[in-house]
Amino acid sequence: MSNRIRLANVNAFGEEPIVLESPAPRRSGDDLLLRMRCAALNFADLLKAKGEYQEREEPPFTPGLEGAGEVLEAPAGSGFAPGDRVAVCHPGTMAQVIAVPQSACLKIPDRMSFEQAAGFQIAYGSSHLALTLRAALKPGETLAVLGAAGGVGLTAVEIGRALGARVIGIARGAEKLQTIQDAGAEKVIDSADSADLKATLRDLGGVDVVYDPVGDTPGEAAFGALRRGGRFLVIGFAGGNTPKLPLNHALVKNIAIHGFYWGGYNSLEPSALRNSLSELFHLFDTGKLNPVASKPLPLSRLVEGYEMLRSRRAVGKILISL
Repeated sequence: MSNRIRLANVNAFGEEPIVLESPAPRRSGDDLLLRMRCAALNFADLLKAKGEYQEREEPPFTPGLEGAGEVLEAPAGSGFAPGDRVAVCHPGTMAQVIAVPQSACLKIPDRMSFEQAAGFQIAYGSSHLALTLRAALKPGETLAVLGAAGGVGLTAVEIGRALGARVIGIARGAEKLQTIQDAGAEKVIDSADSADLKATLRDLGGVDVVYDPVGDTPGEAAFGALRRGGRFLVIGFAGGNTPKLPLNHALVKNIAIHGFYWGGYNSLEPSALRNSLSELFHLFDTGKLNPVASKPLPLSRLVEGYEMLRSRRAVGKILISL
């Protein structure tokens, strides 16, 4: 291994990341040393670069929250060995070589590519844990997914279908809608053509669970289509604003509003998070999940990846090859 590596860096809040060379890190203690092959961008990366993420990191820092690669070095008795293929969830994945705690890594199935594994944990983990633990989605119920062609939205469609729900996917544009249907949505709604999303969802019979990574007015409209006893999952605010939800409606219709931050389960209920990920890898290995792995951008085009994420032009996860 070369003693020099390439990595991305955010030098100041509000600035775009740059790519530079640095000495390769060394493994210490019980950490694993990984040769990263691919990393994924998340909406949280945009927030971190602006200093607005809930887990603030002061510049300069290496961006990226998840990725996949190979073990270069591992301590004896760790259960890992050089050459093991792993998915990693830890800050700083936009680098060719990183040292991380063993708890941040999971071995990936043989048939899973690095590209599929790189964006698997946060997106699929968020959707699976939110839909099972928080929303208790049942077979036969109706799930509406906002931003359904995005990195987490598309996984919610696929997992909702795997759990036996009737899935309605909402996104903008024919290409995205086709991808959502391919992922298992029974119905799709083009948000560009739907002047009244609440009425459209009600015309389809209403919904039991809303999965909302968008917020803003789409979140408010979908909330209005919830049936009695419905559940509203607050996943994020890619639309720029939080939805103004009428709590009096939540009261009279017995609607539950669940805030959901996947990373918080590392301390809140780590066993639930690990069990969820194990179940997800099993679902993948048995052919019930088929992650859409877009062609990765090279690290030199990371700024372009940020802009794709910012403008919500991407279908599925934006990947960066390392």
